[in-house]
Amino acid sequence: MVRDLYELKIGFIGAGNMAFGIAQGIIASGKVPAWNIIVSAPTMNNLPRFKDKGVSITLSNPEVLQRSRLVFLAVKPHIIPEVLQEISGLVSGDHIIVSMAAGITLQTLEQLLPSGSRVVRMMPNLPCVLLEGAVLLSCGSCSGQEDEVLLKSLLGACGAVDSGPEPWIDAHVGLSGSGVAFVYVMAEALADGAVKMGMPSALARRMAAQTVLGAGALLRDSGKLPAELRAEVCTPGGTTIHGLHALEKGGFRAAVLDAVEAATQRAQEMGRQQKML
Repeated sequence: MVRDLYELKIGFIGAGNMAFGIAQGIIASGKVPAWNIIVSAPTMNNLPRFKDKGVSITLSNPEVLQRSRLVFLAVKPHIIPEVLQEISGLVSGDHIIVSMAAGITLQTLEQLLPSGSRVVRMMPNLPCVLLEGAVLLSCGSCSGQEDEVLLKSLLGACGAVDSGPEPWIDAHVGLSGSGVAFVYVMAEALADGAVKMGMPSALARRMAAQTVLGAGALLRDSGKLPAELRAEVCTPGGTTIHGLHALEKGGFRAAVLDAVEAATQRAQEMGRQQKML
């Protein structure tokens, strides 16, 4: 497996932050050398940083197909049909096509590619750029266990990688994709609260960031449920239980549930819109 990965040719169509984060993770893992990766974009604007990592760059999407076996589609959802129309004639049974576009279903991808194409949906999130991402995979009808194992092995350096049925992908958009922004809003509110109580703004922002980081690491690494960790912070009559009561009165828990639901439903809606095109 290790030797096969080392010789694997990988391509990215799209050179945005997510593509850069995934490419960094692959290179950092040492499983695939940078010179076996190629990235395309319509302009040179985002390509120099890839070149600095030793990655090949091009302005041609078809060249990516010609030089790669594993191809990541890292473009905006509305561009996917145009890109697939451009490369469809070059896709063979040896290719694995991995879409990172929210709302673009496996059915849509398979309809826009030759019959029998091996297709995978992958939903990463922004912390992948720091190799602390949350990635969920779902395989198409012609992709098997071997493709899933390959991707999990390859992307492990980018963060937590798991797989599941396609409906989970949209939920993952709401939880981990959009959820990153929800956490940022909470961090901003935590810092603002400290400023209101007299703390300097710059210090409040640093402490809020560290609080979110530390709480997340403890939740991930302790093996305990969120409720267990919350209980460990609360003491009878203490500051935390009073603060939690204020959150409950403000509808905090329901607002977070509603935010994940709304983001998930928007991802589902985007998928239905693409099917109608």
